[in-house]
Amino acid sequence: MDRLEAMSVLLAVSEAGSISAASRKLKAPLATVSRKISELEEHLDVRLLMRSNRQITLTEAGRSFVAASRRILQELGEAEREVSGEQKILKGGLVLSAPVALGRFHLLPVVIDFLRDHPSMDVRMMLVDRRLNMIEDHVDIGLRVGDLQDFSLIAKKVGSVRRVVCASPAYLKRRGTPKTPDDLKDHDCITFENTLSAQTWSLNVGKTEKPFPIHSRLVVSTAEAATDAAVAGIGLTRMLDYQIAPQLRDGTLRLVLESFRSPPKPVHLIYEAGRHLPLKIRTFLDYASPRLKKSMRAIAG
Repeated sequence: MDRLEAMSVLLAVSEAGSISAASRKLKAPLATVSRKISELEEHLDVRLLMRSNRQITLTEAGRSFVAASRRILQELGEAEREVSGEQKILKGGLVLSAPVALGRFHLLPVVIDFLRDHPSMDVRMMLVDRRLNMIEDHVDIGLRVGDLQDFSLIAKKVGSVRRVVCASPAYLKRRGTPKTPDDLKDHDCITFENTLSAQTWSLNVGKTEKPFPIHSRLVVSTAEAATDAAVAGIGLTRMLDYQIAPQLRDGTLRLVLESFRSPPKPVHLIYEAGRHLPLKIRTFLDYASPRLKKSMRAIAG
């Protein structure tokens, strides 16, 4: 059995989502693709895939082996390019992920400049307000808010953000500006996170974070909708500062209760740990890190 070929087939199956789709992608007979996966499982003495008629699901061992296979094949490809003298021209594709607003306002400008400077590179950006699995979603580099919990990943800090309370000048003129968190119960609020956040907001009093009851006059499912409603004067809303940075700059929203806002949350570029990072990942990290740090400092400033 050619183990490198078997790894390539397994990656194709994982990325395509089914053996039949992988056979079309590889332009190989379905029976051949299926046999190579079976031979690899027999060689490793472990089940890598859970098969059904229409799709496959990686087992825990399969997810681990796919991640290792991807690293090995990337390192092999880079070694071949280096030997052949092609390493000076950056080629290939990158998959990046980020929260929607953070990705749009901070990561996208960096990516645009990167693509201009590296015309042989392609980038796929996945902007979603949920935490992706770096391995299962085939993400090379993520921009993530919060502390890193997965020790199979490496985090490179590029900044920090805070959760803040804000409202439009028209609302504050009409209803008054809250002076303490206890004043929130007398205000209309706009929430978008989850059921708990529609009932209480946690704010810092001294060094302790405490929940305070609120009245959610409007509950929405996205930060963008909450921002629009706040600008329209419906009520107070609570956001990460980068989500409302344009509105704070143009004056359509104002911060309140600043003395009680939560501690900062770190923002990291995260990527899979490994002895040897592919050139494209190393290059993007070196390119993006200083630019993101400068961009993130502008939020705090």
